[in-house]
Amino acid sequence: MGGGTDASAGTEASVRHAGPMARDPQAGHLARLAALIADDTRAACLLALLDGRAWTAGELARHAGVAPSTVSEHLGKLVAGGLLSEERQGRHRYVRLADDRVAHLVEDLTARIAPEAAARRPRTLAAAGAGSAMARARTCYDHLAGRLGIALTDALTARGLLRQDTGFALTEPGLAWFAGAGIPLSRTGRRPLARACLDWTERRPHLAGVAGAALCRHALDAGWCVRVGSARAVKVTEAGERALSELLGINAAALR
Repeated sequence: MGGGTDASAGTEASVRHAGPMARDPQAGHLARLAALIADDTRAACLLALLDGRAWTAGELARHAGVAPSTVSEHLGKLVAGGLLSEERQGRHRYVRLADDRVAHLVEDLTARIAPEAAARRPRTLAAAGAGSAMARARTCYDHLAGRLGIALTDALTARGLLRQDTGFALTEPGLAWFAGAGIPLSRTGRRPLARACLDWTERRPHLAGVAGAALCRHALDAGWCVRVGSARAVKVTEAGERALSELLGINAAALR
């Protein structure tokens, strides 16, 4: 018994003399990333850019309710931190999310706070209408989200075109469906063909990845959906209701 106690004490002493454990080198990077997002103005800019389009500094300033000089400073930090990319056309400076990974990060973080935000009633009728439109159908960077995104995901799954049991994956019939619908899928990059993205209003995953982006792009190009105002909200047109009913059996009432 006594020998065991001595051995234990010796082990504890050796641990104490060994000094502090080395800090994970990723800790500093994670802390800087969190600090970069942890600002109301920068967060507002990131959320606005989830529509997948490029915005000017002036447009983002009006959206965030701050002066152009203020938003320019914040955008510089987001670009330097790798969350935004920028391009210039003449005297105009445009920014957009750096890539789909940034979009998924912002959307996933938004999903974590959605219950708290949803508990607060909109202060104006306009805010309530905008919130309702966003929940009904919107773009999440380059794919469709909201009730529309979930309806599409459920319909693809129910028809055996998409699998969700071991992560999102298109089936062979699913690949054939996209080809038959005239929706080309680019398979040259490193981006996954199908990816689950947590929907912050529906609290369920919707289709992202190459397939989700292609479906969204086709829906906008073919006039199945149109953008509503300057926000990310979209609206399914009558042509879209007919097409989605014929191609996937989606009830038009679920899209309104």
